[in-house]
Amino acid sequence: MIVVTGGSGQAGRACVRDLMEHGYEVTSIDLVPPGDADVRFSRADLADFGQAIAALSMIDERVEKVTGVVHLAAIRAPGLAPNHVTFANNTVSTYNIFEAARQLGIKNVVWASSETVYGIPYPQGPAYVPVDEEIERPETAYSLSKLMGEKMAEQFCRWDPEMKIVGLRLSNVMDPQDYARFPDFDKDPRSRHWNLWTYIDARDAAQAARLALEAKITGAHVFGIANADSVMSRTNEELLDEVYPGAVRKRPIAANESLISIEKARKVLGYEPRYSWRDHVKAS
Repeated sequence: MIVVTGGSGQAGRACVRDLMEHGYEVTSIDLVPPGDADVRFSRADLADFGQAIAALSMIDERVEKVTGVVHLAAIRAPGLAPNHVTFANNTVSTYNIFEAARQLGIKNVVWASSETVYGIPYPQGPAYVPVDEEIERPETAYSLSKLMGEKMAEQFCRWDPEMKIVGLRLSNVMDPQDYARFPDFDKDPRSRHWNLWTYIDARDAAQAARLALEAKITGAHVFGIANADSVMSRTNEELLDEVYPGAVRKRPIAANESLISIEKARKVLGYEPRYSWRDHVKAS
């Protein structure tokens, strides 16, 4: 049994669907139903430790013998709640899931960190491009809560060397219906500069979560997860020269590659994005 927290959210719905399509038994834990009668669902507030540990142990016939957790539940972006609420909710709920998994002997946890840890919205520009997992520059209470999750994962895995906790620094999640507006982004490069013109198709986010669950590794790991291409038709060099003229190029950059590096995920997880907005717009 795989438990997906936040299974009613944008990435959560795709993750539940992907796992089910690959033969996994899945239960979604959220505050709201998934809207899909085929999805096994239970309601729990994961900021309450009692509910968190119950959600991973047994809920009638819905949850039992949990072997892995995909933790996506969170206040999903800066500005959706007061800073202290965002930080408390995200940090405590993540701690509760990690601790519940530890107490229950669940060794396989994947969770949603965030691209914001790289420094979004880049008030002084990115540290370098492509940004990668070495960068830790939280600029908001939200991104600080995600960095705290990464640091907690390191300590939980130090306490139990057999445990695996994988953090996915997901880019801005998109669904196929969002792609019709992408061509208009070229009109104003600053409309999407805040995350270096990157995105992640929800279906590729789900792929990354499944591959992380299946990875034969232990310890705490963090991976940048984005699509292979940018949201722009204009080249990265044009965009950087116009918006971030002082940005350090860590290596030569392809015209439209993602400025969030996905090389580590490719090498360790076997992750390879399958979807591109270009294919969808071309086919429409």
